[in-house]
Amino acid sequence: MIPADHWLNEYGRHHNHGANRLLHWLSIPLIVTSVVGMLWSLPVPETFSQATPVLNWGTIFLMAAVVYYFIISITLAFGVLPFIALVVLSVTWLEQFSLPLWLTSLAIFLVAWAAQRVGHEIEGNRPSFVADLQYLMIGPVWLLAIVYKRLRIPY
Repeated sequence: MIPADHWLNEYGRHHNHGANRLLHWLSIPLIVTSVVGMLWSLPVPETFSQATPVLNWGTIFLMAAVVYYFIISITLAFGVLPFIALVVLSVTWLEQFSLPLWLTSLAIFLVAWAAQRVGHEIEGNRPSFVADLQYLMIGPVWLLAIVYKRLRIPY
């Protein structure tokens, strides 16, 4: 298994310009929330809804993400749990709007993705996921790792 430092350092290598970093700090949480919202909107088997109203493709994706984070770093996985809870709360809030959740989520995704694209244009490089799709999962813990470094929390 490739260690967390490798993923975080490689991801960080493509995000050095201040504007790109700022756009990622704003966009990554929005992209995660919007992807979960779109997955949340997909029909689920009846057994899911009978078990609990929050068991859906969005929450399954989040559970799988947490397992992935535990594999690369236990400390980062525990640290990302409040963010995961905030994503769930945000999606349930977005669900209350008159527009369908998938449409609201798609709009948020497109705006946030465009902002990240602008950041990479400013930096003059391609997004990390072009080299390896796993980088799509690294963004949230990359932000958390920056906080951990400032607080001197090892990961």
